Amino acid sequence: MKPPAILPKNWRPVSRRFLTAAPELVAPQLLGKILAHNTSAGWIAGRIVEVEAYLGPHITTTPDPAAHSFRGVTPRNRVMFGPPGHAYVYFIYGMYFCMNVTCEPEGKAGCILIRALEPVLNREAMAINRNLPATALEARLTGGPGILCKALAITRPEDNGLDLLDADSPLQLRQDSYTPGPVEITPRIGIRHAADLPLRFTLANHPCVSRVPKSKFLIKPAHS
Repeated sequence: MKPPAILPKNWRPVSRRFLTAAPELVAPQLLGKILAHNTSAGWIAGRIVEVEAYLGPHITTTPDPAAHSFRGVTPRNRVMFGPPGHAYVYFIYGMYFCMNVTCEPEGKAGCILIRALEPVLNREAMAINRNLPATALEARLTGGPGILCKALAITRPEDNGLDLLDADSPLQLRQDSYTPGPVEITPRIGIRHAADLPLRFTLANHPCVSRVPKSKFLIKPAHS
């Protein structure tokens, strides 16, 4: 099948105003949105099913030393301090790229890590990018922050700083008529600092979520 040259017409752009709120408020509302990347194999896209919020350094009541912005602006994290709706991509463990969505007004440096996707477009290309058979389980394709970037061919050199809300951008954040179900809130995972903060949000019982939490509670989603 020839890969699509354009995104489906019912995938609407996400408004920038939606992303000007604090990360702990935006994060659960990102669940169900679509992350799409235009690659040499055509558009590849997945529905967001797991995220983590990271607080900006202006938050003094609940410091977040796990956030890359905690110690201020650096060449690595400069995108975080820019306007909302941009991709902050970083390299970790010498082998993985991870992608965040910037939020809050410029200078605040709120950010949301995309931790897992459900494949919705060009699954075949995802499997090739992950060096997996076409029959691989969806969770193996995009069930983690590093592997979803590999599946969608997202890298720091090519994609860091891109405007996710620009209709001409090769990396975009879109939404459709999908209505998320209950949302689970848990502590963040895979970090050492401020690991107890309940800032990880997942679609409840979704098979593509990267890890089943030890403790959690449910909320009803607030639709944007």
